Parts: sequence; C-alpha cells; structure tokens
Amino acid sequence: MLTGHGGWPMSVFLTPDAKPFYAGTYFPPEERHGMPSFRRVLAHLASLYRDDRERLLEASDEIHEALERSSDVAGAHHALTHDDLDAAARRLVGNYDRVNGGFGGAPKFPPSMALDFLMRVADRTGDPAARDIVVTTLRKMARGGIFDQLGGGFHRYSVDSRWLVPHFEKMLYDNALLARLYVRAWQWTRDEELRRVAFDTLGFVSREMTSPDGGFYSTLDADSEGEEGKFYVWSHGEVAELLGDDDARIFAELFDVTPNGNWEGSSILNLPREPVDVAAHLSVSVERLAEVAARGRRLLMERRDLRVRPARDEKILAGWNGWMLAAFAEAAIAFDSDAFRDVTRRNAEFLLGTMFAGGRLHRSCKDGRVKIGGLLEDVTGVAWGLLSAFEALQERRYLDSAASLADDILDRFQDRESAGFFDTPDDHEPLITRPRDVLDNATPAGTSVAIDVLLRLSVYFGTTRYARVANAALASVAPIALKHPSGFGFALSAAELSLAKTKEIVITGPERDEAKRALLRVVGEEFLPNRVLISSDQPGLPLTEGRDPSNVAAYICEGYACSAPTTGVEELRRLLGR
Repeated sequence: MLTGHGGWPMSVFLTPDAKPFYAGTYFPPEERHGMPSFRRVLAHLASLYRDDRERLLEASDEIHEALERSSDVAGAHHALTHDDLDAAARRLVGNYDRVNGGFGGAPKFPPSMALDFLMRVADRTGDPAARDIVVTTLRKMARGGIFDQLGGGFHRYSVDSRWLVPHFEKMLYDNALLARLYVRAWQWTRDEELRRVAFDTLGFVSREMTSPDGGFYSTLDADSEGEEGKFYVWSHGEVAELLGDDDARIFAELFDVTPNGNWEGSSILNLPREPVDVAAHLSVSVERLAEVAARGRRLLMERRDLRVRPARDEKILAGWNGWMLAAFAEAAIAFDSDAFRDVTRRNAEFLLGTMFAGGRLHRSCKDGRVKIGGLLEDVTGVAWGLLSAFEALQERRYLDSAASLADDILDRFQDRESAGFFDTPDDHEPLITRPRDVLDNATPAGTSVAIDVLLRLSVYFGTTRYARVANAALASVAPIALKHPSGFGFALSAAELSLAKTKEIVITGPERDEAKRALLRVVGEEFLPNRVLISSDQPGLPLTEGRDPSNVAAYICEGYACSAPTTGVEELRRLLGR
C-alpha cells in the first residue's frame, strides 16, 4: 500500500500500541541506487517520532483505515453459475504461454490450483484446448529444471519463462499441491509420465521431508556450502567420470549436460527434447536410452548423497501438513498403494495426537513442542487432509475429527455479517485489524479450503448447515474471483464442486475381500473430482443406511438417489464414466 510493491525483508515500524506508521522492504547498509541506508531510515524515523509525533500518528490512522478496507471483501454477493466458471477459465487461458506452458512470463511459479480448476472445467465441458494447456504445462514443468530430475520434488519457482533455472528452495506446500495435481492428472489422462512425477514427488517427501513420528517438515534451503543450487548441479566432467564416455554421451544429450553448462558454468538436469528424438539423433534405441537414463540417475544420486546437503527447516506446520496428507491419501486411493496408506495413517495420527493440545489444534511444532493456536489455514488444512485420509483408510474418527474442526470453523472463524471467514479465531490476540485473506496465491486461502471441506461434509452427514455457510462464503468472493481467476484457483474449484452432482460412492463387503479391492481400484483410477467415498461399515451416515456390509457391491448415487448395486468391474467403470 505504501510503495506499490512487496518483497523481503519487510521492515515495519510500529507505535507502542502496535499500530504501523511506516514500512519498507530492503534498505541497504549504505546508500545506493537512490535508496536510503537503513541507518538513515532509523535516524529519520527516530527524529520524526521525537519531534513530529502527531504527523506519524496521523499516518498510522490512515494505514489502519487502509488495512481495514483491504481486509473487507464484502460487496455485492454473486451466486456462481457454470457460465461464470467457463468465463473465468477463458480469462486464464488468455494468459497462457503457448511456447513454455504455464501463465505469463518470468519469474514463473507452478500454477497448481489454476491448473486443477482448468482440468475440472475441461473434464466437464470436453474442451480440448483447455486439456492441452493442462497436460502441456504439467509436462513442461516435469521436464524442466524446476523439477529435481534425480531425487524428485519441485523447487519453489523458475527464474526464467521455460522452467529451466529454479530458485532451488523446496517447499512442502508446493510439493503437496503439485503431487496431488499430478495424481489427479494421471487419473484424467492415464499418462505414465504424470504418474511417475507423482510417485517421485511423494517419494521425495517420504524420504527427505518426513519426521520419525510422521509429521512433514517445512522446507529445504536453496543453498549448500554458501552457494545456491550447488547440491543439485553438475559438470560435464563429473558425469563422464561416473558413467564412462559412451553412457555419458547419451545421458548428457538427454539431460542437457554440456561442457559450458546451462547455468553459471554448471548444468541443471532437464529434459528439453523428447526421448525418442534424442535416441534418433544419437542412433541408439529408445530402450538403450532408457537404460542409460536409469543407470545415470542412480549413479548421480549416489554421488549427490555424499555432498553437503541443504539445510532443512524442521518446523512442522499444521496447515501444510494437512495439504500433504490430502496428497498422500489421494495417491493411496488412485494407485492402491499400501506404502502411501502407511504414510497417510502416520501423518493423520501425528496431527490428531501431537498437534492437538488441550483439545485444540496448534499451528506449529518443533522438537515435539507445539506453539500458537491454529489459524484458519491450519484448521481447514487439517480438516481437508483428514477427510481425504478417511476416504483412503476408512477410519471413522478421521471423518468425525474433520467434522469437529468444521464446527470450530463455524464457531470461531465465521464472519456472520458479510459471510466468509476470518484468518484468526475470535479469541486470538488483538490485532489492529482482523485479517481476512481470500487469495489463493502460493497457497490456498483458508476460506477456499473451508468451502471445499464444508461442501463435502454436508454430503457425508446429509446436513444443509455446512453447505449453506459454504455457498454464502463462495458468493462473497465470487465477484473478485471471476475478475482475477489466477488468484482464486482453489476457490473456483470449490465452486465447481458446489455446482456439480456429487458422485456418492459406497462400496460394501469385507475389508480384505479381493473382489471389493478390485471395485475400489476402479474408483481410484477414475478422475472423479466431485466424489465422496465410503468403503466400510459406517453407521449413522445417510449413504450407508440399508446397506449389507457383508456383501461385496458398489452403489453409485447422486443426491442420495442410487443406481442398482453392481459387483462387476466393467459395469462399475461404465457407471462412473464421464
């Protein structure tokens, strides 16, 4: 508001009663490029506070009023329609980079939520152009330097427009949103490359970002040994040493490793050309190329593991963990993976155990100690993760805990005057204004996740209370979301859910019965973004009433109106067909 731009570090100067009167980003130690030094800023503000305090207090009042206005999203509410969502999708498409995928130019951030929204629209409408945008962007990112071609997982963003040179930091939240997106994109396309990226990303999180008790750590630093990216880049000589001249020639051609490098004299591994084209250029078979790639990845990974690793922030944040839990749970269902189910269970138990203290969810945990009451991001994120964990594991307490957190959202975060939700609970420490951020920026807004959670819970429990609040919140952000869809990808996906006929799927039968597991595999393989799934005996839920839990059968319902039960895999596939 003060300068027209943001950035880090941020310096904010406050009065003794915690009202800001001046702020800025970076101030250099010595004056340069027209910027005052930090010392000069301090001296000037100290002088003003001593000699012209009234002026500073007036500025503080103006900033306070501006903050109040910026957090007030109330206005003309708008009930969204499919026509509205199609128009929002067209706005997104208008900013598409047809050469490199993604939206806009450099720097380029992974647009995970916008792509998920576009995927849902393309699935509903059959629009081939939107489908191409989603698939092309996912492939471009997966083949670029922003994706760790050896260890899996995505870096924070690309400094260029073609996804080659990343800022090498790895964030849990990026990998949560992207892993889930690649899982869903595989369900949608059956593209094996997208499946591999999902597995590699989740494998990275399991291996490098998971604590012994099941929580997920926050970040890996960009630097090691004082240099950004040093852990991840390679010289042509290193590759030749590890692979031998012949294999190194093939590997280097495939992964863009050159004597001069593609970034500051070193090479960031990426896949700029189709493997079949590389094989033809080198006069080798595609099978030979794949063998060299697999061997090279293994040997380079073994060598990389001997390097000084980037520092890891082992703080565990509840909201981010909830998003990652959702990714593992959806992957467990999609790929019928016991390994992913195990990670899902361990994290769900960690969240319900360690992250709750005194009957209340906390935001942060470090070295076993929890701090700070949960904010909207945390309560909604954990509820969302637990809902997904319930579908994957059918532990009833996960569903009931998600409902309890939803009640907490309604009781302590709801804005009853203009609909929607505040970011802080009603008993949070006093702030100069109660924040309400509705933008799905790098991470989904708590409001957007709340809408999704409440809509799904309304189906599970057959109650209109959750849906009524969710739809009112959606209507409150709709006008700005339609104008700026790139900043509301998660909210617009929730809008797709609100307008859809939910696929209510109940599968009965003994837990370990192979015929039942075959039916579950069919459900997991299908892209069903508006699905709720029950696959165990769950008394007290409307969808399970009158079902015999001992018989293997699948019931497909919409609005609690169900088809005749089926026991056949192909018939179930037909009933789920889009």
